[in-house]
Amino acid sequence: MLIQMVSINVKPGHAAEFLEAFRINYEGTRQEPGNVRFDVLRNPEDENSFTIYEVFTSPEAVDEHRKTAHYQECVRRIDPILSGPRTKTFYQVEMADFLGE
Repeated sequence: MLIQMVSINVKPGHAAEFLEAFRINYEGTRQEPGNVRFDVLRNPEDENSFTIYEVFTSPEAVDEHRKTAHYQECVRRIDPILSGPRTKTFYQVEMADFLGE
């Protein structure tokens, strides 16, 4: 299992546009065989700050995810409205309820 946390900040006034574009990625990713969980989180203190919590079965599943049309379309639509680069942090799962352990 691999967890990827992606931090995304959008330009003021573009949060709704971001969510609309990101829904494409969310809906497509949830259908991928290598995806276990995919959550879009919004900072309650900053409406333009988002964290994407992604759980995949393997690093290879993440690589396949990045090749999908829904991922590429989402990136194409959100890149112009970001206030800075996306940052990614990776984690290995040691203990988690969703693993059934």
